[in-house]
Order: sequence, then C-alpha cells, then structure tokens
Amino acid sequence: MQAFHPRLADLPTEIAVFPLTGALLLPRGRLPLNIFEPRYLAMTMDALGQGRLFGMVQPDARGKTGATGPGLYRIGCLGRLSSFSETDDGRLLITLIGVTRFRILEELPLAQGGYRRVRADYADFVTDLLEADPPPLDRPALLGALRPYFQARGIEANWDAVEQTPDALLVTMLAMVCPFDPPEKQALLEAGEGSERADMLVALLRMGAAANMPNPGSLS
Repeated sequence: MQAFHPRLADLPTEIAVFPLTGALLLPRGRLPLNIFEPRYLAMTMDALGQGRLFGMVQPDARGKTGATGPGLYRIGCLGRLSSFSETDDGRLLITLIGVTRFRILEELPLAQGGYRRVRADYADFVTDLLEADPPPLDRPALLGALRPYFQARGIEANWDAVEQTPDALLVTMLAMVCPFDPPEKQALLEAGEGSERADMLVALLRMGAAANMPNPGSLS
C-alpha cells in the first residue's frame, strides 16, 4: 500500500501540468521522467516545495494552439513525486506515482517559471482514490494477446515476472509501457470502471499484433 492516501478534499484545484505526447500515467502507476527543459525544471522544483504534485496530460493534435501552447486533452492524471535525483549536467530524474485522474476545467496563465497550469476537477474519478479490490481479469486472454504483440514488435519480456505480477498492476504497467499511439493511450486513461481498461488493452494488443504481421500476399 502507498503511504500517500489523500481525500478528495485534500487535492489542489489549481495544478501545474506537464504536456507530453505518448506519456501515460495511471492511478497507482509509476512513471519515470527525465526533466531537462528549463520550464519543467522550474515546475519540478516548485512541486517539491508545494506538495510534490503535478499533472500529466497529453497534447491533443485536434485541439487549437492557444497563448500557452498546443491544445490539451481534457483528462489527465495527477502524479506525486516519489523519487528525485539530479545529474551532473543539471537534469532531474524523477518518478511519479499516479494519484487520480482529473478533468481540465480551464487553463490558467503560465506560472512564473513558464510552465502551464490548469484548474482541475476530480469529481468524476473519486474511485481512483479508493483501495478497492480489482475486478476479475481474464489473464489467459491478456497473455494470449500480449505474446504475439511483443513478438510482432520485437519486445523482449521476462515472462516469469509477467506471470507473477498481480492482475491490477499488470494491466496498469502494460497500458503505460506498451508503445500505443497517443489516442490509444488516452482511451486507456479515460476507460471506465470494472474491466473496461483490461478489455480495451486486450483489444489494442490484438490489433497491434495483427497490424505488424507480414502480409501473405506480399511474400514471394
């Protein structure tokens, strides 16, 4: 269990956000980040002194670019800094633990450090804060989709470790680390209650494996 268990009322309504295409943070997931841009170095240092919280959100290619930058998807995930180290060349190596998803109500003026801020609402995602038992997972279906997907992508895996990973953690880890397209990552983030995320993950793995299979008609 995590040591940090905030109540809904404890969460900040104004948060910094780190827009990063293809980066998915899910509640209780762990996301390592290499911070090097000056504005995000400033954001990280500010977060260390202000509750260690900021949000991860993907830019939305369909959105309009505004005064603060590219359009953003409306749903992101609040993360808490759990580890922090500085490199000799001034980069920050951090790990975020996902706390809860949020909906962007509005974007705020840039912070003094140049990073983006939003007003966030968590009301639709209160279950993210609960330590509830995960729904049953069709593990054979997941592993049956995962093996050909990894083979098609040339991804090596420690299958013993995969087999030993608890169901909920396995779904979270795979959703975060598999190289899905940004809209697919966003769909996994926005997936609803119960087994919806696991079912979506299996479907994406199957489609990804099929898309990378050689076309028999092109073989000589």
